[in-house]
Amino acid sequence: MSRAAGPDDAVEVIEPSASVPFVITCEHGGARLPLPWAWPSEDAWITTTHWAYDLGAADLARELAAHTGAGAVIAGFSRLLVDPNRPLDSDGLCRRRAEGREVALNRDIDAVDREARVAYWRTYHDAVEAMLDRNDAPYVLAIHSFTPLYEGEPRQLELGVLFDRAADEGRRLAEDLAGLSLETRLNEPYSGKLGLIYSAERHAQAHDRVALEIELRQDHAVDPSMRARLVEALAAARW
Repeated sequence: MSRAAGPDDAVEVIEPSASVPFVITCEHGGARLPLPWAWPSEDAWITTTHWAYDLGAADLARELAAHTGAGAVIAGFSRLLVDPNRPLDSDGLCRRRAEGREVALNRDIDAVDREARVAYWRTYHDAVEAMLDRNDAPYVLAIHSFTPLYEGEPRQLELGVLFDRAADEGRRLAEDLAGLSLETRLNEPYSGKLGLIYSAERHAQAHDRVALEIELRQDHAVDPSMRARLVEALAAARW
């Protein structure tokens, strides 16, 4: 395990230890705010929620890497600081509101602050690029999780397989995960065809790879036994 060049602790890089058909990315794995940033008191309600990071996703990424020997790149900063799963020109790069409330951390972002945040974004993406430069795995597999209750609406969906260009591969992966007996759907709760697997798709296209994303509901993502079952299923899938 190593740290990529750039801001300290911006990204966790797990080097591959075996020939595996995928590289793992985890764009929302971190909950921390690096110095010099600190959470305003008004944001106390949000710092341990899905708005700040994907609960359980980093653990799932690490466990899948350990089980298979795959390489992995895991963001080590909160998505509310800067979101590596959004392009630099996205309105959601530094989210201003959540659940109808202002995100105080992002109330007043000047040019200097923005550039400092973007340095974390760039470090993450540089680490993914470097991993793919030295790894010929045909798939980029992004690991994410989603909240069971989104802005007051419960979600019955338990597992999503997201894709943009890779419809056949996405359907095949969903079939291979059917043994988990989870309510599984394609391109839900978010659609990769709407740019919501931006990071994996960006790097996959640049390196002529296939991008897929796993979205596991967070009550399952924080359950070690469910993560272990999903790791086994992903390892056995027809890549």
